[in-house]
Parts: sequence; C-alpha cells; structure tokens
Amino acid sequence: MNAPSTPTQSELLQRAERQAEVVAALSRHLPAHALLWQAEDTTAYECDGLTAYRQRPLVVALPETEEQVADVLKVCHDLGVPVVARGAGTGLSGGAMPHALGVTLSLAKFNRILQVDPISRTARVQGGVRNLAISEAAAPYGLYYAPDPSSQIACTIGGNVAENSGGVHCLKYGLTVHNVLAVRGFTMQGEPITLGSAALDSAGLDLLAVFVGSEGMLGVVVEVTVKLVPKPQLARCIMASFDDLRRAGDAVAAVIAAGIIPAGLEMMDKPMTAAVEDFVHAGYDLSAEAILLCESDGTPEEVEEEIGRMSAVLRQAGATAIAVSRDEAERLRFWSGRKNAFPASGRISPDYMCMDSTIPRKRLADILLAIAEMEKKYQLRCANVFHAGDGNLHPLIMFDANDADQLRRCELFGAEILETSVAMGGTVTGEHGVGVEKLNSMCVQFSPQERDQMLGLKAAFDPAGLLNPGKVIPTHNRCAEYGRMLVRAGQISHPDLPRF
Repeated sequence: MNAPSTPTQSELLQRAERQAEVVAALSRHLPAHALLWQAEDTTAYECDGLTAYRQRPLVVALPETEEQVADVLKVCHDLGVPVVARGAGTGLSGGAMPHALGVTLSLAKFNRILQVDPISRTARVQGGVRNLAISEAAAPYGLYYAPDPSSQIACTIGGNVAENSGGVHCLKYGLTVHNVLAVRGFTMQGEPITLGSAALDSAGLDLLAVFVGSEGMLGVVVEVTVKLVPKPQLARCIMASFDDLRRAGDAVAAVIAAGIIPAGLEMMDKPMTAAVEDFVHAGYDLSAEAILLCESDGTPEEVEEEIGRMSAVLRQAGATAIAVSRDEAERLRFWSGRKNAFPASGRISPDYMCMDSTIPRKRLADILLAIAEMEKKYQLRCANVFHAGDGNLHPLIMFDANDADQLRRCELFGAEILETSVAMGGTVTGEHGVGVEKLNSMCVQFSPQERDQMLGLKAAFDPAGLLNPGKVIPTHNRCAEYGRMLVRAGQISHPDLPRF
C-alpha cells in the first residue's frame, strides 16, 4: 500500500471546485457547526488507528438526526461523491481513511443508549455508542455486552459491526456477529434498511450476517440491537509460563482438545510480555518465552472444576510455572497487560503496524518461528500477542514511519506474515478488517472469480460504488500488478495459492 501522492496544481483546483459544490449542497441540510471543510478542522479525520497512511477528506459531515444522515447520503449519491462512514476512528486497517474527493460521515453524535431491556436481555443503542458504555448501562441489571475489543473504552458499536470485532473473550462468547440481533441504517441512496429482528430468526436471507463485517461498504449504521448476557458469579484467570514457543502453542491446542472452552485464552511472546510488564506491572514472568492467560467464568463450582482441569492440561503440556488469580483485583491485573499490549508497544517504538490474520491453532508455534526469521530478513522488531484460542494473530511490527525504507520493509514484512498465514490454512484477517492495509493480501487469498462475487454483493447494495470505495476488494489490475511485483522481488513462495 503506497501513501497518497502529492496532488498537482490541476488536482488541487479540481478539489477546491468540488469542495465548494459539496459544501453548498450539504449546507441546505446540515447546520453550519455540523459541516467541516477547512484544513485545520478536517486534518483530525485523515486516518484511523493505522497512522501510516493518511488522507484529508474533502468534507466532514457530523449529522445529529437520522433524517440528516439520509439527506447527506442522498446528496452525495446525486452528486456522485464517495462517502466513508466513521465511528471513533480506532480501526487498525485504514477502513475509515477518507477519500480525497469524498465526504467523511461521522456518527460521533449518535451516542445515545435508547433502551436496556433486562427481561429480553437486549440493548438498543445508536451506532456511535462506545462498546464499554453498553456494559456500564447494563450493569445495574447484572448483565453486560460480551465482545470486548482492547479498544472497548473508545470504539463504537457501529464500528464493531463494520469490522465484526471480537476481543479476549470471543472464544466462548463469540464475535460481534454472534451478539447482534438487528441493525438499522441507510443505503448509499439514503433509503432506510433494517436487517435482523428481535426474534430468534428473521424472514428471508440472513443479510444481517452479510452486513456485519462488511467494513462500511454496504450501508451506514445508525442503530444496533445487541444481546446482553448475565455477568458471571465468578471469574478466575490462570497465567501459565512456557520456556518454549512450540510447547506453548501445543498447550493451546491441548486445552481445546480436552473439551474445555475457556472464557479467554490468550498468548504473548517474550518481547510482548517485556513491553507490557514495564508499562502496567501485571506480574508477568519475564523469563518465559511465552505466557498463556486462560480464564474460566461461571458459578464458583464450575470455575473451580474448570480451573483444575485447565491447570492439569497446562502442566502436562510443559508449563514451567502456573499462577491462578486469587481475587478479582489480581485477575484484572493479569488481563491489564494483555489489554494494554498496543499502547505498551507504542512506548518502545515510534510507530507500529498491528497485523491481524488467523491460522489453525496447531500452527501457532510454526507461525511464531516463521515471524522470528522474518525479523532477521527485514531487520525490524516484532512483538506478538494472540487470541490463541481461535488462532487470531496480532503481530506488532515496529518501525519509524519517518523512514521511507523502514515503512517499505514493514509493508513487506506484514505481507509475508499474511501470505504465510494463508499457506498454513488460515486467512488474511480475523477481526481488524481489510481496509486499505490488506488489499494486496486479498489478491493472495482469493481468486479473481471469488473477488468478482464479492463485488457483485457490494453492487447489490451500492450499485454506484460510492460507499467506502477503494477498500477491501482489490481490482483485477491491482492484483495483477501485485503478482508481478512479488515475482520480481522473489516473494512468491507458495505456488498453490490462487492465481492473481
């Protein structure tokens, strides 16, 4: 992925003329304070959590009512202006990076919790509500919203729907798609749509599952109905140390093979534990090559039994040390390191690129050892944290974005991790989405025919192709050029992958 090139004088003039046209049209539907176009106001929207790539939007619209959302979409559709919906901007794949000649549609003002129903165990919230705010509102009823991405203090439910976010407890409780009952929003044409229902099922095709994880390419979310689950009576966490990466990886597979589904099963390698321990002092074993965090929740009797079974499996798998949280404060301290892996990495490197792929659990050690070799090849550090229970990797490649060569090597490093994940039977993304970051890697995993099917689905919702264009699904020309580039660089090492 290349950074946007410097615009020519002609392009700048075209942009100014287009901007004036769009501002004039939107001003008829939005108050002055809900429309931004000056550089000093729009620069804050130029990227999401993937800061390596930036682009100032033409205009930022901040509607306050559903009618205004519909009006913005209708105006942009009529003018042929691209629209990029934005939540809190915590995404890590560039999914909310603006279009140079488009409108960034911020849902920040849609931040109301409309209803918490303890009887049906549901909450109806606007798309801009923070993930953690749902659990806070449900807490008086002994309920909470289960998906808990590390950014849950800031990320919004609309963004979670776009990316199908997970979190450290997704192994037992599922991703966003498993915890959302219904979504309301608008198509690019400004037409209202409702997908799903409060019932166990809804009539017709399951378009809700298609919409969740579609990265803002099919519609704009304004309201979400989510499931709530009872807060467990007790939760305890095991911290297990391993002196060998392969034994740690095998231990993950052993826990699942024993028929145990922990509430959370996370893995961190030695560089990551060192980074987070210096940051939050979670009590991690700094001599271990890897640590596992295995959580059990439920009734006290259930937790005691499951903790005993997991401890036995981990010892048999070669754990060199096992610590079990004695109280809630210690459990939260164990998790504090994992939850702060990203900011901890930010303290030891000017920039980092957080990758996101999945592999079969049995290949955890293989991918870690492969990444260690890539560190030598690209001369960049990488710290690793995993949703180990479902094989979702988060390697954090550390680099300096001010050094063009480091950025180039970082991109190649990340691409090789994704290619290797596919070769091991995995996928190029688990929960962060494709955005702009993984466009080239989509060429590696999916054939031209499969990509055509994806484009056909998008066209059914957005025939004009104006919602979040240039993201997620690469063009055939882009893939052909990427394939030629890999051949020139000698990077294609898996000839069984689909042709470009």
